[in-house]
Amino acid sequence: MSGKNTTTILSHCPCGSGFIYTTCCGQYLSQSDIPHHAEALMRSRYTAYTLEREDYLLATWHPSTRPDALSFASESQRRWLGLTVKCHEQLSVDQATVEFVARFKIGGRAHRLHEISRFVRENGQWFYVDGDMI
Repeated sequence: MSGKNTTTILSHCPCGSGFIYTTCCGQYLSQSDIPHHAEALMRSRYTAYTLEREDYLLATWHPSTRPDALSFASESQRRWLGLTVKCHEQLSVDQATVEFVARFKIGGRAHRLHEISRFVRENGQWFYVDGDMI
């Protein structure tokens, strides 16, 4: 497993669900379970970004749009502040969108990433496809 040490997360999950990490996104990042809906995948991917878990991010990115690698070099100065899921829409059994706002700081300046992400389910597993910035 690459990325930041998850043992420092003892209570609430970074995704903002209010649940304990090990029973929330931790179960997905440890690969003991898979997300059963697109919102759970979105939340777990946010958590993976906060922990710099490239392995998980690439594994949950649809092969048709997945990059070869991710670089967290510029992330070293980014401090994630929180995630708000605004809307989860199930378009069909195997397609969904999730609108979210992720807040972070770089060099003391606050920023927001507002996106509507598209997800597909193939062979029972959800994948992030792409998204539109708002």
